[in-house]
Amino acid sequence: MTLISKIHTYGRLIKFSHTVFALPFALAALLLADTKHPVGFKIVFLIIIAMASARSAAMGFNRFADHRYDSLNPRTANRPHVTGQVDRFSVVLFIVFSGVVFIATAALLGRLCLILSLPVLGILLLYSYTKRFTHLCHMVLGFAIGLAPAAVWVAVTGSLNWRIFLLSFALMTYIAGFDILYACQDIEFDRQHNLFSLPACWGASRALLFSSALHVLTLAFLFLVYFAFDLDRIYLVFLSIIGILIFTEHKLVRPDRLDKVNIAFFHVNSAISVLLFLGILTGRS
Repeated sequence: MTLISKIHTYGRLIKFSHTVFALPFALAALLLADTKHPVGFKIVFLIIIAMASARSAAMGFNRFADHRYDSLNPRTANRPHVTGQVDRFSVVLFIVFSGVVFIATAALLGRLCLILSLPVLGILLLYSYTKRFTHLCHMVLGFAIGLAPAAVWVAVTGSLNWRIFLLSFALMTYIAGFDILYACQDIEFDRQHNLFSLPACWGASRALLFSSALHVLTLAFLFLVYFAFDLDRIYLVFLSIIGILIFTEHKLVRPDRLDKVNIAFFHVNSAISVLLFLGILTGRS
């Protein structure tokens, strides 16, 4: 296997393309922090490496922990760790390597970042087991990824500020909401194997309503960001487009139209994340 094909295979293993969902939120937090604490290329580079390595460790661990379920689920049976393209020992090495890179990068960002890196990594890894005992696993995933804006703020400023939690809460509800949409694909499988996804426990209709409520909260938190950071009105234009896309996402996915989940999950959510970044980029004072 050539180096390029190996990179492609590991990218498929952890669905590296999905990094686009959370990374723009982290970069948006960097922009907001930069208004008071100007940063250089080095900090930006280290934050991107920290984000990518933390997510890689978490996704690699998820593949390791869920190997049995992934091999039984027709939707996930073609993933590299199931087909044998990446063996279990290689997955473990990948997790360890990604975790070490994350911790080392955190150390370069400062002592506080280093101290916080271990509990953050622990939370990211814990998520993989929550589906075995609670239907609120989606909220745990949202919380884990929602730490990113606050973590970026700490990396840039060396402290925390209540305002950045608005962006973290927006990311938390945004991620949890569309993870519920995504889980609707596996309702029957989760029920057969006693997995506690919210759609499996509540049914698609109630789960989609809860997802909608979470995304209403996302918009509310993003609206509060406008006031908290005194952004220009152009930000509200981007936020309006985001609202339309979220509405479209929930129109696409209905209990009788779950085949549209992938369109809503990847294409719409990618656009939402990028639009948020552009809104803060153009709207910050």
